[in-house]
Amino acid sequence: MPGKLQAELKQTRPFARIEEEAILNVMRTAEVIEGVLSDFLKGFDLSPVQYNVLRILRGAEPAGATCSQIGERLLTRDPDITRLLDRMESRGWIVRERSKEDRRAVITRISDTGMQLVNRIDQPIEAMNQVVMRGLCHDDLDALITTLEQVREAFESDEAEERKTK
Repeated sequence: MPGKLQAELKQTRPFARIEEEAILNVMRTAEVIEGVLSDFLKGFDLSPVQYNVLRILRGAEPAGATCSQIGERLLTRDPDITRLLDRMESRGWIVRERSKEDRRAVITRISDTGMQLVNRIDQPIEAMNQVVMRGLCHDDLDALITTLEQVREAFESDEAEERKTK
């Protein structure tokens, strides 16, 4: 009997390996969740990356963060963080200033407007997350988190080994 993803994709042949099916399931699920989040955030005139930056900067208060620190903490990589921050600054969500300790560094902080926006989203996004994960009990969620962390950790350790051998 074909798996659910195989049927969803209208694929006539089974996957060659279970690893392929697992990876494609993770990718498809991530796309579905990203779509739900994007649609939700449109109501606040925000993209998922912008929302992520606002959360990062809220957590970095009062010190703020440099562009590279923001980039390291983003859930999804954005190749042009500077332009992203330019757009967010023009909307009044963030403020940037040169560091007094290191004139080469620019510190980004969340503005009062940005803080109000991200705080206003907290409760509705929590409710949305519960709806998205409604099919899983607490133990299932714990198991899912553990499994996904194991996949990332294995990949990250493989990458570290490759860098050592180069």
